[in-house]
Amino acid sequence: MADMQYMIPLLLSALTMTACAATDTVHPPIPDDPRWLVYAGDADTAPGKGRRIVFVAGDEEYRSEEALPMLARGFAKHGFETVVLFSQNPDTGVIDPEELHHIPGIELVNTADVLVLQLRFREYADQDMKHIMDHVDAGKPVTALRTSTHPFFYRKNTDSPFAKWSWNRPDGGFGKQIVGETWVNHHGHHGVQATRGIPHAANADHPVLRGVQDVFGPTDVYGIRSLPEDAVVMLDGGVLTGMKPTDPLLEGEKNNPMHPVAWLRERPMTTDTRQHDVQRIVVTTMGNAQDLSSADLRTYLLNGVLWQLHEEDAIPADGLDVELVGHWDPTPFGFGTHRRGFTPNDVRNGWPPHAQGTHKEP
Repeated sequence: MADMQYMIPLLLSALTMTACAATDTVHPPIPDDPRWLVYAGDADTAPGKGRRIVFVAGDEEYRSEEALPMLARGFAKHGFETVVLFSQNPDTGVIDPEELHHIPGIELVNTADVLVLQLRFREYADQDMKHIMDHVDAGKPVTALRTSTHPFFYRKNTDSPFAKWSWNRPDGGFGKQIVGETWVNHHGHHGVQATRGIPHAANADHPVLRGVQDVFGPTDVYGIRSLPEDAVVMLDGGVLTGMKPTDPLLEGEKNNPMHPVAWLRERPMTTDTRQHDVQRIVVTTMGNAQDLSSADLRTYLLNGVLWQLHEEDAIPADGLDVELVGHWDPTPFGFGTHRRGFTPNDVRNGWPPHAQGTHKEP
């Protein structure tokens, strides 16, 4: 009994420490730097409290530099600490989606609970690429948007150990091996036939589809040859007759069968550095900035993060609040058409920078 009087306080202390560990963040602080954005989130707000999401924007066609800060702001109101990294001019610090090699702050990926990628044909230095692949090889969650089926293309540094992840390798590189498919083609007519994302009937009860009923986006359906056996289709991609949300589905073989535009993977892990036996991956081949004006597409992505973190029970029947934070008037997709001259801090509170307008439906 004498020993018990000492054991009880020790047990209570251990329980207190365990409870604190379960709720308090263990992430190192992020350096204050104008080259990236950090949205602190509310440390007491569930379901995201104590979790860090790192968004990496690097494509020159679909305006990820606009879309990912918008998503980061929205996710932060659910308690997530969110970080946005950008392709940038290394001399001026100006956001430059045509810069294929330079993305300051990429080392912050090391501390991410979830990594969100929207990249296209990037070729990073080995020391930078290693941060991304260490996250992947550990089996930590990855969300891939639109061009992240073909995020890497090693044109010059072909002797790099990471050149094996180029999109055009015989095995499909990162896109096929990790995401589930590489670049194939535009199945819908690019810039002419928009997309309707339709919940896949066999998986309509999946928690990631709670609150997701109809997704519209002006980008076209990407072609899919095949997905891995562990892929679970969430949204089928209906090719529309035109570019408006009211346009009907195209009749004929383009939609028979429909190609998937969103799926999940529970990818078996075999790497020596794995922290998880199965890696949860969320994918959509939609994801242009204008596509993300769709509240249902934002709901799919937020639900997906909770599924990746094994927090499915936190997803309500009609999904969480995905109302836009900050002004939002996205730029249409296209090469050479991104708005120029802005730093990360310029886009912190909304898009376009310094605008007073509000969200506009596509």
